[in-house]
Amino acid sequence: MNFIEIKHGTTVEGSEIAAFRSESKSNNWIYLLAGVHGDEVEGVFCLQQLFDWLKKDDDLAQLPLVVVPILNIDGYRAGTRTNSHGVDLNRNLGAKSWTSEAREAKYFPGTKPFSEPENLYLEKLFQKYNPSFIVSFHSWKPMLNINGDCREFAEIMFEHNNYPIIDDIKGHPTPGSLGDYAPEKYKCPVLTLEFPVLTEDLTLKEIWEENEKALKALMSSDKLSRLY
Repeated sequence: MNFIEIKHGTTVEGSEIAAFRSESKSNNWIYLLAGVHGDEVEGVFCLQQLFDWLKKDDDLAQLPLVVVPILNIDGYRAGTRTNSHGVDLNRNLGAKSWTSEAREAKYFPGTKPFSEPENLYLEKLFQKYNPSFIVSFHSWKPMLNINGDCREFAEIMFEHNNYPIIDDIKGHPTPGSLGDYAPEKYKCPVLTLEFPVLTEDLTLKEIWEENEKALKALMSSDKLSRLY
């Protein structure tokens, strides 16, 4: 599969946010997104492995994909959850649920929705390449968190990684999140793949190997064709 680099975005510190799209022609696009939280290296690593595989697989050339390897470049470089303004980018989107209040400092939502250049860039991508399904790579507790109509895709992955499928994380509200925003604004479901967290006993390579079959099965599924 061949990919074309999209005009890059810019972070708070002026770093370039890279994004790529497949050569497919489509009105609807499937997004693969990582590095929203800069300290979640597990998702960044696994998306890079998947991206490398996709670039070598000509059988999936028809898939209309947009890949954003790392959204929060500044946070990734600094090892922080938030961007350089101290904003949690996954609480800063313009969903009806957005609130200026934060349960903890690490969830600071910014002064208003879309106050951050990283999310303004993501929104520009959405407007140009209409999202029909988003797979967002995070790390916390292993799970497949679904927002919108994407259970069938979570079930494909569950067959291989056995991560629980959850549509409501009890006691963990996420106002202004991508999971709230994309289904609301674009009628686009979001599957948030939460990887286990890297430890001394669990390597990035092992986390990828635990999810490799699940991600490749999802990308190879004929069921994705209903999205474009």
